[in-house]
Amino acid sequence: MRWPPVFAASIGTPIHPRNDYRSFRSIIRQAGLRRVRLHDLRHTAASVLLAQGVPARVVIEILGPSQISVTLKIYVHVAPEIAREAASRLEGALWSGE
Repeated sequence: MRWPPVFAASIGTPIHPRNDYRSFRSIIRQAGLRRVRLHDLRHTAASVLLAQGVPARVVIEILGPSQISVTLKIYVHVAPEIAREAASRLEGALWSGE
């Protein structure tokens, strides 16, 4: 599935990547944030979506990589609280009958 461009120029055409990045850097500066790469937002989006329980297949459709392993291996950073929650769920599933 091909997603339509999220951002478009005022005439409806896709924004040139160089102009997109220039605007992104300006927004980051104005917000007083540290310098980050535009691609870093992709990592953040994948991590947040998966932490919110969005299925990996849906995250892949949004981000574009063709394999779940690519998304899970490269883009997802498991926060410690998410890992603890997963361990707690596993414990509950294994020993809930005791």
